Amino acid sequence: MSLKILKSTFTVSGMTGISRVLGLIRDVVLARYFGAGLGLDVFIVAFRIPNFLRRLFAEGGFQQAFVPILTEYKEHRTEEEVKALVDQTSATLGLVLLVITFLGIVLSSFLISIFAPGFIDDIDKHLLASELLKITFPYIFFISLTAFAASILNTYKQFAIPAFTPVLLNFSLIACAIWLAPHMETPVKALAWGVFIAGIMQLLFQFPFLLRLRLFPRPRLNSDREGVKRIMKLMLPVLFAVSIVQINLLIDTVIASFLTTGSISWLYFSDRLVEFPLGVFGIALATVILPNLSEKHAQGSSKQFSNMLDWALRWVFLIALPAAIGLAVLAGPMLTTLFQYDEFTTYDVLMASQSLMAYSVGLPAFILVKILASGFFSRQDTKIPVKIGAIAMLANIVFNVILVFPLAHAGLALATSLSAYLQAYLLYRILKKDQVYTVQKGWAVYLFKVLIGVVLMGSIVLFGAGELAQWFDWSLTNRVFFLTLWVLSGVVVYVLVMTLLGIRWRNMTAPVSSV
Repeated sequence: MSLKILKSTFTVSGMTGISRVLGLIRDVVLARYFGAGLGLDVFIVAFRIPNFLRRLFAEGGFQQAFVPILTEYKEHRTEEEVKALVDQTSATLGLVLLVITFLGIVLSSFLISIFAPGFIDDIDKHLLASELLKITFPYIFFISLTAFAASILNTYKQFAIPAFTPVLLNFSLIACAIWLAPHMETPVKALAWGVFIAGIMQLLFQFPFLLRLRLFPRPRLNSDREGVKRIMKLMLPVLFAVSIVQINLLIDTVIASFLTTGSISWLYFSDRLVEFPLGVFGIALATVILPNLSEKHAQGSSKQFSNMLDWALRWVFLIALPAAIGLAVLAGPMLTTLFQYDEFTTYDVLMASQSLMAYSVGLPAFILVKILASGFFSRQDTKIPVKIGAIAMLANIVFNVILVFPLAHAGLALATSLSAYLQAYLLYRILKKDQVYTVQKGWAVYLFKVLIGVVLMGSIVLFGAGELAQWFDWSLTNRVFFLTLWVLSGVVVYVLVMTLLGIRWRNMTAPVSSV
């Protein structure tokens, strides 16, 4: 079973990797054409609001609540009952999203005042952000229905299509930045239209695959009210619990709106680089493991449930720790290679590298939260993650206040990382205390081996990367060559050291007691 999960994870990782690579290309285009200035700051705020709601309602609360219920129906109910649940859910979700979208457009100016209060004193900034939000806000309607379709496909173990879908957003934004922006009076508005177009494309892309499953929704409000009530009961607390990291990032944006112009962009670009390994591995693993944990819970297989969770956590440390060190060590070279052209200056690189290093500290915690939270949501337990999420959010606010004055925007990133570690620890402690998760043998030796590999890898990459000043002087060809060289060198060294230390890669495909 775990070999199948691993294959599915690699499938999702591959598709997500394509999306993330295009996402980096997209960000290179944005940095080159718009720089880290007023226009991009405003667009990031206007896009982050619906994008935040997407992660809150769609990928966050809704998916985590819908998948366990749909899995239960799939295991214990008839095809007709499964179809009735899908139809009822689509109708209810569609109506809620229509209302939210209408209110978001009407109240766009008010929302900008809430999410970017630092714009209030700058009338031009505030007006432009409000105009862009009117265009981008319908994205929440289309992308949430896309997430609904993805939940169905994931439950039936069809992970590739949902993982590939975000590619369409990147294509749309790149095309609009290059070809539409030069023809618009306010070029940055082209990016807002790119988001709107992408939402429609992503939703339409799911339709043929739902039809193939014979689960294309036909919205009906009276087909299965009981099932939808159960989803809603789970969803309301999950909305908050699963999206703490996103809430913390949004709080960062609110505070950053009061800082130096460019701070929001620096946080954005550094967050985007952290999102690459987070999406390629962390979100991919969490996406695949949720329906599988839900299935084990529905079958009453508590031991297999615990073993699967232990297996997933081993993979988190094996991948996330070296990725975090790599991001921190190569922060400046990566930002220089990808973004330091035309409007994106060397000063922007220096500022963004500070927040990238701070975010990279929290990468293992970001992934741990997603895996550990799945241990609760797959069992339809939402109360505990909500309480823990509230504690983490309050801690993030406290850390923000403490760190923003000495470290500015980098302090906001570090606060997000620290609060994620607190959240991960509390989730782990409860799972262990309630004996939902039993720690298998061999963890101490396993972590020691991983740490040795990470230290050796980081030391070699740090020595090889050299001074950042030389990266500023190099051509694009040299930058790409040496960045690729040291990334690949780090990977080879790490894999070689792990192998020499006795990490048995074949055993990592199955939940065994030691590796």
